[in-house]
Amino acid sequence: MTSSAKPLSVAVIGAGMAGRSHAAGYRNVNTVFGAGLPPVRLAAIADANTALAEDAARRYGFDKALPSWEAVAEDPTIDAVSIVVGNALHRPIAEALVAAGKHVLCEKPLAGSLEDARAMAELERSADVVTAVGYTFRRSPGIAAIRDHVRRGELGDLTLFSGRYWCDYATDPKGPLSWRFKGGAGSGALGDVGSHVIDAAEYVAGPIASVSGATLSTQIPKRPLPLGAVVGHNAAPVSDEFGEVENEDTASFTARFESGLVGTFSVTRTGFGLPNGLAFDVLGVGGRAAFDQHRPAEYLFDDAQPDARTRGARQIIAGPQLPYFAGGVPMEAPGVGASNADNFTYQARAFLDQVARVAEPLPACASFAEGLRTMEIIRAIVESSQTGGAAVTVPPAV
Repeated sequence: MTSSAKPLSVAVIGAGMAGRSHAAGYRNVNTVFGAGLPPVRLAAIADANTALAEDAARRYGFDKALPSWEAVAEDPTIDAVSIVVGNALHRPIAEALVAAGKHVLCEKPLAGSLEDARAMAELERSADVVTAVGYTFRRSPGIAAIRDHVRRGELGDLTLFSGRYWCDYATDPKGPLSWRFKGGAGSGALGDVGSHVIDAAEYVAGPIASVSGATLSTQIPKRPLPLGAVVGHNAAPVSDEFGEVENEDTASFTARFESGLVGTFSVTRTGFGLPNGLAFDVLGVGGRAAFDQHRPAEYLFDDAQPDARTRGARQIIAGPQLPYFAGGVPMEAPGVGASNADNFTYQARAFLDQVARVAEPLPACASFAEGLRTMEIIRAIVESSQTGGAAVTVPPAV
């Protein structure tokens, strides 16, 4: 049956790997969960690299490719937009889109600087549109299930959260000096992947009150200059000239949560053999749980089972008993998998649920204010690293 509702017209600014993930998510939003969302028109993908934009538009069924984000802002037929470009561009693009009356989903981290993030959070307070930041791991069935265990008290009082995000995309010293290696302390591994594990920690275990013991380091201080455009983490032709890496490859720190819980964290983009390794353990006096993105269709859970002979960690396979799985995959049966691509679909659906004000929406996306909070925590980590590991207080969660 064809819906008579006015279609929601969506666009993606940025045609790299994350932009394509947003595009694929929008393409699939009406294949998951219940009815109520209007038809979605895949309007445009914009990128200064027009060949890349044209390829992405073709692959994901968008109507057209555009050469600039300004063309999206100026198109009155477009309702909602994902911003998936270099962090320093987030603020001007978001301001132009909101001024044009468009709903905005911005990739994490929220902005290229704390000043820009604060301006975007202030923009959100007066905006008459939906504004959101993309923390896709909130949509992982395993992570959402662990959060439910914690909230129901099934682990007892929490004693430790240990989180990490270990990646290997920057291990090659011949990798080109892209925008990811610019921007100063906190904008490297901390901003790129650390923002995800910081958000996951607060999502599962509550607000962080302070950080301490921070150390930032750069293993590859110089990289060759690219001869052309660099897409995502891909290799690219490089020159014989080298430029300085301005931010961290690796960071570690400890945290104290508002509840008194202690957390330990480490992030790196030079972790050999670890392509995309967000993982964490959360321990309590009555149980523990663990998640590893390298095995995204499961998590481990252990509690005080009455029979000592069968106590121990249990492998929980993703299935319809977990959040997002029922109605979120074509084959609703345990063991058929779960992926990061699914998380982008669920995020896109949640965002458009907010835009369309559907009757039974998915849990709302993180706000610009929440994106600012992550950046305030990152700023505190940087300050701790610059003061010999001193404890630095984080502004209270609103």
